[in-house]
Amino acid sequence: MSSTQARVSALSSQLDPSSQGRKALLTKSPNDVVICSAVRTPFTRGKKGAFKDTCPEELLVAVFEGVVKKSGVKKELVEEIQVGNVLPAGGGATVARMAQLAAGFPETSTILTLNRQCSSGLTAVNHIALQIAAGQIDIGIGAGVESMTQGYGAGAMPEKMSDKVMGFEPAADCLLPMGITSENVAAKYKVTREAQDAFAANSFQKAAAAQKAGKFKEEIVPVTVMVTDDKSGEEKEVTVSVDEGIRDGVTKESLSKLKPVFSKTGSTHAGNASQVSDGAAAVLLARRSVAEKLKLPILGKFGAAAVAGVEPKLMGIGPAFAIPKLLKKVGLKPEEVDLWEINEAFASQAVMSIETLKLPYEKVNPVGGAIAFGHPLGATGARQIATALSECKRNKQKVFVTSMCIGSGMGMAAVFVNEQ
Repeated sequence: MSSTQARVSALSSQLDPSSQGRKALLTKSPNDVVICSAVRTPFTRGKKGAFKDTCPEELLVAVFEGVVKKSGVKKELVEEIQVGNVLPAGGGATVARMAQLAAGFPETSTILTLNRQCSSGLTAVNHIALQIAAGQIDIGIGAGVESMTQGYGAGAMPEKMSDKVMGFEPAADCLLPMGITSENVAAKYKVTREAQDAFAANSFQKAAAAQKAGKFKEEIVPVTVMVTDDKSGEEKEVTVSVDEGIRDGVTKESLSKLKPVFSKTGSTHAGNASQVSDGAAAVLLARRSVAEKLKLPILGKFGAAAVAGVEPKLMGIGPAFAIPKLLKKVGLKPEEVDLWEINEAFASQAVMSIETLKLPYEKVNPVGGAIAFGHPLGATGARQIATALSECKRNKQKVFVTSMCIGSGMGMAAVFVNEQ
């Protein structure tokens, strides 16, 4: 079989469940898309954390350099980089290219920024994987970044929108505040305030324990930045190496004292929703045969990805639809998955997804999630991969799935194999 035929066969197998399943997923092939390294910055608090004065391109430089250093690949061999970025003007295209060049990649390497909202980082990884599978490139980086300090708020939306299109209710629902969609999910699927607070408290507790045990050190690239004191105006250099949002001692009882933010009779509040954060993450992928020839480390394998659409007013339920679509495509049963990374945009939607899919809670976000350490929109999809790979390595687990809801009414999921 020629190399072209082998690539076509690999692509076709992703569409035929009969050729898939856990056994097929674990089978190694020279044309597999493998992960050679995955890193992230610490996640800091938006508008008041250590990255509040740091531009997103600096965060990208940090993860670009970090992911290359960890893999040992030469920068001139990285043919394409794709970056998920949600909030900046111009889609962050120019500053991403600036970051690529500042990180030492040659002018001949290329870059693309994309925006599929909260799944942008995973979409970037998926696109790089598809380019490798199709034979367009051999090595690439899928990344994500967000400075919510700089971009979060009303300014991220267009100044004018079509009244004609807004007259269509589902289209208008795309503009609902995310917190309102959380309340909609809680009401429709009867996710109680108590269940949400219990889930959120558990996320904080797991993340705090993981941070104390040093579990995030393997995936985090420390970043040295300049920070300006808001009161004195004094500027000083600091090296950031840990997530800022993680709080020890959070309990269901302490969260129960917080007032709902989006509705007086609602259940969504600052303690059971993802934190507004700044950060970046990157994943370096390669064709297995190329990685082996270059003697690059192989941490894992990209399996497949799927995106599903849902009602915009219930956008948080996306994982409950994307995950079954993904599992069907690869012929995998839920019980064959060892670990689940489901983004915690809100406790309401995370609980709904877990309960609907009947997933064991102990397999979901074992070191906490976005409620505890933040959700820089463009970065989360790549961050989840780095976190899951580290956790699977520690526990000798093989198959993991990452998933998230997507603003405007979608969900995305992807399956990976740990080979460490």
